[in-house]
Amino acid sequence: MTTGFSSGSSRFADYFVICGLDTESGLEPDELSGENFEQSPLRRTFKSKVLAHYPDNVEWNPFDQDAVGMLCMPKGLSFRTQVDSREPQFHSFIITREDGSRTYGFALTFFEEVTSKQICSAMQTLYHMHNAEQYDILHTPTSPRGPEDQRLPQPRPVLHAAPAISRLQRFNSYDISRDTLYVSKCICLITPMAFAQACRKVLEQLHQAVTSPQPPPLPLESYIYNLLYEVPLPPSGRSLKFSGVYGPIVCQRPSTSELPLFDFAISEMFNLLGVENVLQLFTCALLELQILLYSQHYQRLMSVAESITALMFPFQWQHVYVPILPASLLHFLDAPVPYLMGLHSNGQDDRTKLDLPQEANLCFVDIDNHFIELPEELPQFPNKLEFIQEISEVLMSFGVSPEGNIHSSENQARYPFRSVDTVSDNRNGNLSSPLTSYLLRENETIARLQALVKRTGVSLEKLEVREDASCNKDPRAQCDEEELKMHQLNIQVREVFANRFTQMFADYEVFVIQPSHDKESWFTNRDQMQNFDKASFLSDQPEPYLPFLSRFLETQMFASFIDGKILCHDDEEKEHTLSVFDSRVDKVRMLNVRTPTLRTSMYQKCTNIEEAEKAIEMRVAKIDHTALHPHLLDMKIGQGRYEQGFFPRLQSDVLSTGPTSNKWAKRSAPAQWRRRDRQKQHAEHLYLDNDQREKYIQEARNLGTTIRQPKLSNLSPSVIAQTNWKFVEGLLKECRNKTKRMLVEKMGREAVELGHGEVSITGVEENTLIASLCDLLERIWSHGLQVKQGKSALWSHLLHYQDSKEKNATPGGLGPPGFIHDTERRKSDGGGSAMPPLRISLIQDMRHIQNIGEIKTDVGKARAWVRLSMEKKLLSRHLKQLLSDHELTKKLYKRYAFLRCDDEKEQFLYHLLSFNAVDYFCFTNVFTTIMIPYHVVIVSSKKLSGSMFTANPWVCVSGELSETGVLQVPRNTLEITFECQNLGKLTTVQMGHDNSGLYAKWLVECVVVRNEITGHTYKFPCGRWLGKGVDDGSLERILVGELMTPTTENDERMCRTPPMQQSPGMMRRFVTISPSSKPKLNTGQIQEGVGEAINGIVKHFHKPEKERGSLTLLLCGEYGLVWALEQVFQHGFKSPRLFKNVFIWDFLEKAQVYFESAEQREATPDENWQTRVRHFCRFMRAINNTSRNIGKDGKFQMLVCLGARDHLLHHWIALLADCPITSQMYEDSALIKDRSLVNSLIRVLQTLQEFNITLEASLVKGVGI
Repeated sequence: MTTGFSSGSSRFADYFVICGLDTESGLEPDELSGENFEQSPLRRTFKSKVLAHYPDNVEWNPFDQDAVGMLCMPKGLSFRTQVDSREPQFHSFIITREDGSRTYGFALTFFEEVTSKQICSAMQTLYHMHNAEQYDILHTPTSPRGPEDQRLPQPRPVLHAAPAISRLQRFNSYDISRDTLYVSKCICLITPMAFAQACRKVLEQLHQAVTSPQPPPLPLESYIYNLLYEVPLPPSGRSLKFSGVYGPIVCQRPSTSELPLFDFAISEMFNLLGVENVLQLFTCALLELQILLYSQHYQRLMSVAESITALMFPFQWQHVYVPILPASLLHFLDAPVPYLMGLHSNGQDDRTKLDLPQEANLCFVDIDNHFIELPEELPQFPNKLEFIQEISEVLMSFGVSPEGNIHSSENQARYPFRSVDTVSDNRNGNLSSPLTSYLLRENETIARLQALVKRTGVSLEKLEVREDASCNKDPRAQCDEEELKMHQLNIQVREVFANRFTQMFADYEVFVIQPSHDKESWFTNRDQMQNFDKASFLSDQPEPYLPFLSRFLETQMFASFIDGKILCHDDEEKEHTLSVFDSRVDKVRMLNVRTPTLRTSMYQKCTNIEEAEKAIEMRVAKIDHTALHPHLLDMKIGQGRYEQGFFPRLQSDVLSTGPTSNKWAKRSAPAQWRRRDRQKQHAEHLYLDNDQREKYIQEARNLGTTIRQPKLSNLSPSVIAQTNWKFVEGLLKECRNKTKRMLVEKMGREAVELGHGEVSITGVEENTLIASLCDLLERIWSHGLQVKQGKSALWSHLLHYQDSKEKNATPGGLGPPGFIHDTERRKSDGGGSAMPPLRISLIQDMRHIQNIGEIKTDVGKARAWVRLSMEKKLLSRHLKQLLSDHELTKKLYKRYAFLRCDDEKEQFLYHLLSFNAVDYFCFTNVFTTIMIPYHVVIVSSKKLSGSMFTANPWVCVSGELSETGVLQVPRNTLEITFECQNLGKLTTVQMGHDNSGLYAKWLVECVVVRNEITGHTYKFPCGRWLGKGVDDGSLERILVGELMTPTTENDERMCRTPPMQQSPGMMRRFVTISPSSKPKLNTGQIQEGVGEAINGIVKHFHKPEKERGSLTLLLCGEYGLVWALEQVFQHGFKSPRLFKNVFIWDFLEKAQVYFESAEQREATPDENWQTRVRHFCRFMRAINNTSRNIGKDGKFQMLVCLGARDHLLHHWIALLADCPITSQMYEDSALIKDRSLVNSLIRVLQTLQEFNITLEASLVKGVGI
């Protein structure tokens, strides 16, 4: 749409081209178009040639014969006879050079009678041969009918409006004596800017001049010469009028403060697809997925591609862009990069016949059938409903149905507003209300919309449909009226779209990270640099925007946009798009200062439609410039005559060079039009050749896409090989960048822990990064596939592998097939003795995924498998194993495929290996509703044998997502395996026994729980007795667990950064806990312990929500808050007798008794004291009255947790320090008696007041406070 037009050009058109049948070389079948020879000769395609182009060459835009030939007639020549329809067809195309700059082409294809006798007889001969073959087929009864002849009797598609002819006539459908043969020919303009409407008129008038009975006023050469050399490009913000053969033609160009030039009818896209589909397609384009448009009309392909990219303003599509893909370049659909391509359908084959190499991330748009096929997991565009509503209002005000109008044929597409004739026909009284009730009856969506409108409180009555003022003007003005309407609709829709981005990115500048060093070193390290503070930007966004925005910020187009911003210091240097966007953003910010609605998800409609429309109307009302009129050229007598109905070969001598004395030649444009060449070039987003800046942006941005654009030429095998090599390099580079980005994101977060407030963002961001890794893997796996099966190339490869391994598995083999033998098992430290480690098995992991009923599609299965492998830290290992089956890889992939380039493959696996350095929970956190098997083992103390134990044990496992409820554990084995819905990361285990039998005392060392799918193993240390009259008399305990680190044989080092634990503090040095000995700490160590415990909790709340890990661990885990306060109360505690343990709870109960009696005596110092006492006693009573059999230490833990939750701990410490019971039960040196230490303890505990602490259900079960 807007990328550079060649800077040298100031002319309206660079070339005039004629393509068609070269009678000298005769009929050459066009094999590349892939048409089959079973079709009748009239339906086959033959090679077309560029017959002539004028001038021969212009230096700023060298003529590309291959590309122009391919795109003028992408399907080659077609033949017709007098019975077929021979309407001229217009289409436009685009040639993107390798540097990204673009040239536009506009082509009109029409039919001319074939005069050459050789060609006619060649066609007759082809028919004789064809008929003979068909006759044999029909009269060979033994052979079954093939699909080809079953298709014969069907009438041809209505597209050609041919009558259905009987079979015999079909075979004789060209008879040289009876039929006239016609062949297609094409005239084409190659222009630096896309003035589609003007070019269409020029070509139609030229064609009319040849077909009309009266010759045109001047020879054709005069008009073409005028167009090539005497009509300039209109300057920015001006309109220009020049003469066609029969009437004036007007074109206008937006000024530097308006949206860039766009001259295709957007209404055509909405007519063909409907608003809903357009918005989905738009979302796919913004997220840089692969997009394939499919239609039998070239103009529709071009129109949809250009419209969608135009609506992206201020962003620009950065990848392969081929709106019309010539048949000879079909192998480009194999490209493992994002692309936007248009594929021509012949109108007969349906979608299923298309063999597309990869569809995991493909958005397939069947334009003619109003149908769009989306990739999975496509996020919604922010405020989608309100946005659809706003676009629909604009469309309806022009009489375009938001549902789309499937029957919008070519002619209607040309005047899009005619598609609903009744709308504009006021005189027939067709309108009951200003909004066409006819339309509302016509289709449900509008009715749905109307309901939505009513709810949102917008009055539809204000929405008047524009009247067609042109009813009684002369037809020529009417065309202009239609064109003006097209421009008005275009600008309104584009403004609505642009306004979405202006609102969404109103404060983007704040988050741009300016390079700290000079530009030069910034360029060289561009790959490693972050140019935008994504985390902070996203943490400011409304929750519903996040799925879309977090993916959008990762795209190339966004990064290029920000690069452009960084590279221009001042407004002077700004690219056109950027300066227009920035000025709009400034306006929004000004408004928002007065009415601050920024960062809310409140929908703000577009407000500057009127002024944008006005600019267009002004330019049309008052034409700024008129070009020279066409005039007679210096031609010899007799030249310039031609035969009616045939477009002549023109006189190349007069057309090959421009005027010498003309003002255009002397200075490439007049002064007032080139006010500042630089400014004008920016105005059209030029790629300035000599400007380093562009080169840098190009290089900097070619990160993942080493190949920008396919070269449109007849490709030799060596060119294809080179292209594929570029793809392989590009994929490897992209893999390196992605892995690096993901690791920096993960490790940086864990190391620095910069707080961005409490917005759950990183979960979204991590998902985005993993989704884009899955997408990259799909692209790698679909590069160079021999035969495509299913939508996911990766899953298809895995299934082949699974099949081959299961076939080879010997019936008497050890364990399931695909297992690696015991040497390869992982050892787990700690609970290793309690639980044999899970085997590492690629096939087993596949089976887990196949057993998940919720995942229905291949793409979904592949993604789940990647997530599971990442969580198990086996991705690189599994893929290495998959690719080690070289026979299979050879069978599935062509020689040039990425997966068969050994060095690159090794490097790729090495990059993936780096993921093992960090912990991902990307499977557990995403598949929250699936059933997962868990294995629980209770480890009894070895010293005191549990064999005499007679009671019945039970456990209840809790995780971040849910808990299991009570599970009975068999007494003899002390282990169970059970299946339940995903618990998430595990946090606590409640365990106990029913106190039955003679010997109901049990010393438990720990409980180990393993997730049997992901292999995550959690250890819940206990080290205490359960039983009446032993330890603290507890029959149940709440244990807090931690994830155990797996260590592999060959890698005994710790390979994980522990996000789950607090950093191991000073405490570990002081304390070596064993169940029997209670450690003695001094007051300094105890204070430090409390400080660290509180610190852990504060840090926890400063992390983004998705990253917080377990709060239970910080409260009740090793060295958590409960432990720290236990140390406080145990310091200086008097132990009365040698053998009787006194617990803190005993002290608290005595204090409670004292407070309650003090309350009765009314001996109260003040009201505050009373309130605190009341709270304390209420909590003590509630905990003592619970039905649970928790011991004294368990009760103390519960009290601390509840006190932390309700922000009461510091009050209680103050109460207890002043209580007389304390002086009785503590020695004088005790911490609780030291006034200054108690005060500092109170201050530390007060810091918890600002946090909203939510306790896990298992901690407070049975206490109704």
